[in-house]
Amino acid sequence: MRLLMVEDERRLAHTLATGLRKEGYAVDVVHNGLEGLETARAYPYAAVILDIMLPGLNGYLVCEHLRRDGSEVPILMLTAKNGEYDEAEALDTGADDYLSKPFSYVVLVARLRALLRRGGAVRPIALRVGDLWLDPVSKRCRRGAADVRLTAKEFAVAEALARHGGEVVAKADIIDEVWDHAYAGDVNIVEVYVRSLRRKLDVPFGRNTIETVRGVGYRMVADA
Repeated sequence: MRLLMVEDERRLAHTLATGLRKEGYAVDVVHNGLEGLETARAYPYAAVILDIMLPGLNGYLVCEHLRRDGSEVPILMLTAKNGEYDEAEALDTGADDYLSKPFSYVVLVARLRALLRRGGAVRPIALRVGDLWLDPVSKRCRRGAADVRLTAKEFAVAEALARHGGEVVAKADIIDEVWDHAYAGDVNIVEVYVRSLRRKLDVPFGRNTIETVRGVGYRMVADA
């Protein structure tokens, strides 16, 4: 899942983004409200983490503009302010949840997962391809009745393929969905993770779920 973080405290933004990437999310970070609004409009993010006190355009206005556009993206607002009036204004402008600084990183992740679950009408909670089952929120994976342990990045690649089950997904599209915009490495990194997924999801179960479409990319199919 790709997240957008709009936070002008660069050290905090870096720390949070690093932690969330380790959780398996792709995270794009911008540092002012106008850029945040433009970025949120340009890409279908799974959720937005939005500071209120921002240069250019404050978080209230960013949220209000997105809702007027018809965007239903889950929004978690962060602020150094506190008090019921600030919380009420955040919710009145369309935010889904509110967290005052300083906050616990564990609580942030828990709130984010809750938002993603409630956003299930847009992004399904459970993904199934044949007897393969993936839960993007809990990061759990099962093949039939057997649990399969995947690293955060392995899970993200599997999720990207499962969301397009039966369709060919190009390496560049997997990079775009799993890695953030700052990634400038070789697209062949996808091959490394596909090989690892085959060792865990296919070989032990006698399956051939992830197909290579030469010159194009990969396709995940329900292998009987």
